[in-house]
Amino acid sequence: SKLAALFEHPLYNIPIPEVAEKDKLFIVNPLEKFSLHRSASDEWVSSSKAETLLPTGKTAYDTYPTWLKFHVGINRYELYPRQDPLLPTLLRDLATQRIVSSVQKSGGTQLKLIMTFPNYGQALFKPMKQTRDQETPIDFFYFSDFERHNAEIAAFHLDRILDFRRIPPVSGRLVNITKEIRDITTDKKLAKTFFISPAGNVCFYGECSYYCSTEHALCGKPDRLEGSMAALLPDKALAKRRSWRSPWRRSYHKSKKAEWELNPNYCAQVRETPPYDRGHRLLDLIDMTILDFLMGNMDRHHYETFEKFGNDTFLLHLDNGRGFGTHSRDEPSILAPLQQCCSIKKSTYLRLQLLATQPYLLSDLLREALAADPLAPVLAEPHLRALDRRLGKVLAVVGHCLAR
Repeated sequence: SKLAALFEHPLYNIPIPEVAEKDKLFIVNPLEKFSLHRSASDEWVSSSKAETLLPTGKTAYDTYPTWLKFHVGINRYELYPRQDPLLPTLLRDLATQRIVSSVQKSGGTQLKLIMTFPNYGQALFKPMKQTRDQETPIDFFYFSDFERHNAEIAAFHLDRILDFRRIPPVSGRLVNITKEIRDITTDKKLAKTFFISPAGNVCFYGECSYYCSTEHALCGKPDRLEGSMAALLPDKALAKRRSWRSPWRRSYHKSKKAEWELNPNYCAQVRETPPYDRGHRLLDLIDMTILDFLMGNMDRHHYETFEKFGNDTFLLHLDNGRGFGTHSRDEPSILAPLQQCCSIKKSTYLRLQLLATQPYLLSDLLREALAADPLAPVLAEPHLRALDRRLGKVLAVVGHCLAR
């Protein structure tokens, strides 16, 4: 396994700082049993009278569902550890656990559902909108592109291979529209949008600002539909997140350009603006830029952080569905922060160099990671080959900066 060899490499074993209590998202006593109760959120409450050891001989922590262990493990430095023993179980849960509730997620431009499991875990379901070999039409604006379920799956694995570990775990899943959405939804607005197509397939379209109409309905074969299942982060009532507008946000206008597209010295003013004027925030944003360039994602208008950790923490790379839309062309403007600031973390640069070498070729590693997904093959081969080409271009930009 190339992937196993990669994670054994010294560059993937640089220790994170020691995690103190203040660096944990949640401070819990693993000897206390937690009882879950149904509410609008994935709320869990401590039962302080619990025995240290349960009758089964397990500690209370052993009885937590995997999604709760994932939430409890989040800290200032990482969303999940490199060698996380929970990861295979969490991905399997996302792909196989019984769905007891499906409701539409409010907001956003396209249809997404929140799925709930019997153990109160929740996942964000993005349905299949286009086939693996379809490319985004050349005349489409980035803000009217489809969100792709397979891009969400591939982005999670790519983020892990780059050792950022800032995207929550995502698995592919084949969902039965009738039994796992239509028959169990309590969302009346969603329920009204189901119909049987002329071909006899079960379809629905939901409510949203783009692509929610009978012309853009999601149809099963006859009721089977592919989608991505992303583990939800802790409810914002339990762990507040802050949303930050990216300084290199696009104009989201058909003819206007953003300031960074017109001012080659734009980075100088970003460097003087909090929170980019100290710490590693700008370098973290450049990490995110490199991830986006590799998958061709032009739609990174915001990013989030956990409020508890202030400015000194990692960025969450959420909403990656507009990646992997084109393999035949690259979008150099995504790399503007790297080009204009000429800054990169040494550890990121060394890992990128490693991923351009034959034993650890980026396309081979991602192909291997995606082969284990229930919806494999997740990406068409040209997308995997494009990764190696784009990685070469990132290294060329860094080389140009070093030469300057």
